Amino acid sequence: MLRILPALPLLTLVCAAPSFAHPHSFITLKTQIIEKDGQFTGLHMRWVMDEITSADLLYDAGDAKPGTEIWKKLAAEVMANVIGQHYFTEVWHDGKKVTFLPVPPEYGMAREGHQAVLTFILPLAKPQPLAGQRYSISTFDPTYYVDMSYEATHDVTLPAALAGQCKLTMTTPTPTADTQAFALSLDKEDAPPEDMELGKQFAQKVELQCQ
Repeated sequence: MLRILPALPLLTLVCAAPSFAHPHSFITLKTQIIEKDGQFTGLHMRWVMDEITSADLLYDAGDAKPGTEIWKKLAAEVMANVIGQHYFTEVWHDGKKVTFLPVPPEYGMAREGHQAVLTFILPLAKPQPLAGQRYSISTFDPTYYVDMSYEATHDVTLPAALAGQCKLTMTTPTPTADTQAFALSLDKEDAPPEDMELGKQFAQKVELQCQ
């Protein structure tokens, strides 16, 4: 079963939620397209974890100030798990997956109230053309143990350089009644069949279309 967060005590806290029904943890997303020299080069991502999921990380950080060693260590541990699952993100272009670099050029973690916030740049392996192209972007946990979603369509944004050239649209799927019932039937110990990609069936899809 996939885990974004590394610490065992944190998993205990996450699993202290109701013992049935996926998901058990929630992450709110914000994403900005990154452009350089007219090409698509990456995504700037901001993940806000729910209070229960955040609790152990924030406990470990204590009263440490942002940018101190404890925050750097926590960010590195969480980022390693995210990288290990291909950033929990898929980008598709012309029917093919766009590949990513294995290490982000920057990342960090901070506290906002009672929530932990991870920010990072997801770098594409190679810059991709934008003019006349369409891309599909989704972020999800395949097991659906973690719900990863945008609260609003404006939580995905374009840089100023692309405002007149590209547009973004977001679609939220409606899984079948059987799929929803299956997700509700899973308890915290269960993992759906890997080839089912349960989380993908609940994942929002962002379309980037450029003139």
